[in-house]
Amino acid sequence: MSDCGLLIDNIDKIHTTKMGIDRIKRNLKLNTDDVVGYCKSLIMNKNCRIYRQGKNWYCEIDNARLTVNSYSYTIITAHTMK
Repeated sequence: MSDCGLLIDNIDKIHTTKMGIDRIKRNLKLNTDDVVGYCKSLIMNKNCRIYRQGKNWYCEIDNARLTVNSYSYTIITAHTMK
């Protein structure tokens, strides 16, 4: 199974911390309280490019890049890409 298939198969395990929510909202300029739901929808989008590097998955779509720990399924951070 590909790495991206592994991440998608475990989509229900994806979560983040309170600090993670604040960081993701700030970095992506989000106006939603369901940050995890928003991130999951990005990951599930067929246009999302998912790859694994070391202990993290990177999910890139539009101008956003999410960083997800591959062991704990914690969304660590998100950034807009230049």
